[in-house]
Amino acid sequence: MSSAALHPVESTSQPAPAPPVGAPKAEKAKKDAKSGGKAALEMNPPPEYLAQRIEMFDKLKVEYDEWVKSQPRQEISVTLPDGSVKTGKSWETSPMDVAKEISKSLADRVVIAKVDGELWDLERPLEMSCKLELLDFENPEGKKVFWHSSAHVLGEAAEKHYGCNLCLGPPTDDGFFYEMSIEDRAVVPTDYPNLETLAQGATKEKQKFERLVMSKEDLLKMFHYNKYKKHFIETKVPDGTSTTVYRCGPMIDLCIGPHIPHTGRIKAFMVTKSSSSYWLNDANNDTLQRIYGISFPDAKQMKEYKEFLAEAAKRDHRKIGKEQELFFFHELSPGSTFFLPHGARIYNTLLDLMKEEYHKRGYTEVISPNMYNSKLWKTSGHWQHYKDDMFVLPVDKDEFALKPMNCPGHCLIFDSRDRSYKELPIRMAEFGVVHRNEASGALSGLTRVRRFVQDDTHIFCMPNQIESEIENLFDFLERVYGLFGFEFKLTLSTRPETFLGHIATWDEAERQLSAVLDRAYPGKWELNPGDGAFYGPKIDITIKDALGRSYQCATIQLDFQLPEQFKLKYRGPEANEDPEAVTRPVMIHRAILGSLERFIGILTEHTAGKWPFWLSPRQVLVVPVAAPFKEYASEVTQRLSDIGLYVDVDNGENTLQKKIRNGEIARYNFILVVGQEEMESKSVNVRNREDVGTKTRSEMVKLDEIVEKLALLKKERRLENRI
Repeated sequence: MSSAALHPVESTSQPAPAPPVGAPKAEKAKKDAKSGGKAALEMNPPPEYLAQRIEMFDKLKVEYDEWVKSQPRQEISVTLPDGSVKTGKSWETSPMDVAKEISKSLADRVVIAKVDGELWDLERPLEMSCKLELLDFENPEGKKVFWHSSAHVLGEAAEKHYGCNLCLGPPTDDGFFYEMSIEDRAVVPTDYPNLETLAQGATKEKQKFERLVMSKEDLLKMFHYNKYKKHFIETKVPDGTSTTVYRCGPMIDLCIGPHIPHTGRIKAFMVTKSSSSYWLNDANNDTLQRIYGISFPDAKQMKEYKEFLAEAAKRDHRKIGKEQELFFFHELSPGSTFFLPHGARIYNTLLDLMKEEYHKRGYTEVISPNMYNSKLWKTSGHWQHYKDDMFVLPVDKDEFALKPMNCPGHCLIFDSRDRSYKELPIRMAEFGVVHRNEASGALSGLTRVRRFVQDDTHIFCMPNQIESEIENLFDFLERVYGLFGFEFKLTLSTRPETFLGHIATWDEAERQLSAVLDRAYPGKWELNPGDGAFYGPKIDITIKDALGRSYQCATIQLDFQLPEQFKLKYRGPEANEDPEAVTRPVMIHRAILGSLERFIGILTEHTAGKWPFWLSPRQVLVVPVAAPFKEYASEVTQRLSDIGLYVDVDNGENTLQKKIRNGEIARYNFILVVGQEEMESKSVNVRNREDVGTKTRSEMVKLDEIVEKLALLKKERRLENRI
């Protein structure tokens, strides 16, 4: 089923880890599958629905092909992006024909076409004159189509192996999955090699993706055995209309497409993980199995991807968090982070950074309650749209809820007294604890939790202050993200189909945001039409980490609705003449770090646990070369501690080499070694974390000088670990 009309359901269990690349068991399973023949891979006999579907498809395909042949042929013009024009015939010339006319290499490389802005199968005949784009795997839309087609191959393998009922199989940002109902068993990692072998068999056969338009009546007959497909047909396809199915080999699926020309384009295919999920994201419905995969048009890309996975595993924040004793989780409070002392140092340093910036930029900190009467959430609209994701509590025969966000509380603070235009803008900041009732299976380390803290701000301003406030926020973003070496991109999301307020208000807000973006980042931002929040347009900010992975942390959202719902007002200049005249403020929702927990998780993986000095929970380790110098080592430690550094001394019984090695493993930024010469000259021998493994004697620096240099390194918040 295409992802265009459906939303993927939430996972309800932790994904099972994929077996390590080249693991002996995986290799053995593949060899057993090859030597054992089809019986080791496929159900015997195969599911009855396979033959029934094919028989019906073949019959209807003949009729459809005859209809296509009967369509009148006319000369058409095909305009390419460079302005050149190719000629062809309607209902005969396909995008692939055009690609072949340009070059064989293009025809081999392209995965999908775009006809007048609509994605289009390469082998599907053009119906009229049009504008044509040819997209390869490196194009984001081309990649989505490639992975969507790969999901069908995975579905084919799953039907053969399990005899399952497929549900939906969309592409994702990093591959694809297929969701299915399997009787009396769960998917386990030892299944992966068999699925991969079946998928590889499909790709070797170069199964053509065939498109067929079918009526709702015929669709219900074809998928009579599958209640999940029947649900989609009955709810998504209006009576008396039709939609499409796609076939590759024995796999026929309800899908709007489009797809790659044939399965042979998939040169590398891997199952990555599996999990359980709920049908339609409802815990009251059937439990399903979800299998994830990744594929590429070039085997070299799979090799690079496996190398990426290996590096990502080394950087996994859960692994580093345990090794460095930063945080942990407990089953008695799932989705809530226990920050250990060293993790709390990172947490508090980030808070200090933001508070320092708030002071410079005219923000005012507030503290609001964690729990509110349901009346607040009904006024804000969250009760109607978000209640299932809130923790609801009975209190004094009434309903209360833990807050999932701070904005309604900030509206109450704004409305706590009369406001004048002279006070605006009010930049109201809070590091508020929020709770969201995430599904237990969706919880994942620091990146998906139930209890977290946001660096939340709501700016209440006049309409003519919007542009200047947004410009200030851009400066704030650059300052904070620059400290971590993050690059970021901006996307303007505009009015959705369902929205609140007046179109004229939306148009003006979008004009203002576009104008600010054009001034600050000319040609460097993207438009995302129709993806704004229902209450106002927004700018989404996506950062990219050291491995090239993208995360959305920051957001800037205009809100005209909450001020209306809470009847917020201020007295403008006209109030001198008309005391009753009041005006609604505009509300700007703004977060930069987003969830502190999630940001720390991202930072852990971005830095691979090698924290910049100013943020590091282990900045300096002092090591004496022998027992007579322990007292001097303690003196050095105290000097550095007095200037606010996180410094430890190893006066234990280990050898010097062992102490230094322990310090390197713990990722101390600097190790200061002291002995006779250092004690006599009031100096230290400095070993930099970046010079691990060097055998040469490190530089000797006066104690007063190292104290001064380390204090400056912390103050300047430099990324480079150099003094």
